[in-house]
Amino acid sequence: MKVTEHIKQANGKTLFSFEVIPPKKGMNIQDLYNNIDPLMEFNPPFIDVTTSREEFVFIDKGNGLLEKRITRMRPGTVGICASIMHKYKVDAIPHLLCGGFTKEETEYVLVDCHYLGIDNVVALRGDARKDEPYFVPTQGGNAYAIDLVRQIANLNKGRHLHDNDEEDHHYDFCVGVAGYPEKHMEAPSLTTDLKRLKEKVDAGADYVVTQMFFDNQKYFDFVKKAQEIGITVPIIPGIKPIAVKRHLQLLPQVFKIDLPQELIEAVEGCKDNKAVRQVGIEFAIAQSKELKAAGVPFLHYYSMGKSDNIKAIASALF
Repeated sequence: MKVTEHIKQANGKTLFSFEVIPPKKGMNIQDLYNNIDPLMEFNPPFIDVTTSREEFVFIDKGNGLLEKRITRMRPGTVGICASIMHKYKVDAIPHLLCGGFTKEETEYVLVDCHYLGIDNVVALRGDARKDEPYFVPTQGGNAYAIDLVRQIANLNKGRHLHDNDEEDHHYDFCVGVAGYPEKHMEAPSLTTDLKRLKEKVDAGADYVVTQMFFDNQKYFDFVKKAQEIGITVPIIPGIKPIAVKRHLQLLPQVFKIDLPQELIEAVEGCKDNKAVRQVGIEFAIAQSKELKAAGVPFLHYYSMGKSDNIKAIASALF
């Protein structure tokens, strides 16, 4: 079922969802199930599954020579989604990236999704590779998320890359895109970033999931400004509970977000990461309660491979 249909059927009730990261290659899928199992009691209509782009490794060939090879550190997202759907009977939503994939490879992934009954996808540009100072489009791939949205929208109209006349082969994907209450790190302003979001919606995006934020007013202001420029699709808030003390430096550095002073001081006053985790749980509960009272369609949690804190938060809300 589409995310938009889940929202419509909820009749204003706030729903619970979360995002998982595929286990690193060499690990068993049971490790992923062990983190999903405790959260199923809260009846998530869908589970997001991230996608990791390619990385380069260097193989020592001897005599001072290194061979550069491409690799992926985690198994395929579509396969993980199929496993989740089979085991839990919920919708699983794969993240699709521009970076690391040609348009042909993207089309193959979408064909597989359609074949497996996956109704939803999240279209993202993706980050730069670790060896790149900034994002470089893959040769033959989509350069921006809007290009990826357009490719999906064309498939929904029955237009494949190389045989656009197959009108009988229509797809019907519900497309999610990312939104940034504190603007994307590369955007010159929030106004410009909102214009880019509007373009993605106009191109075919059906809903928005936000980057993590810790000040609800920034989310409320973001939604208001989005609506003012004509963005009418649902905007789902993404929530990440603080879990370790180094998040005070890591999250602002990586995601270019601000942390409330009260949260900073509470974390700095903790003796160990166990105490930090509890602070993060309590802050996320308070944050979630305010958002739920405002009638958000979903509370979407970034689990980062761990579920104990997400379960504690969800237990207070659902």
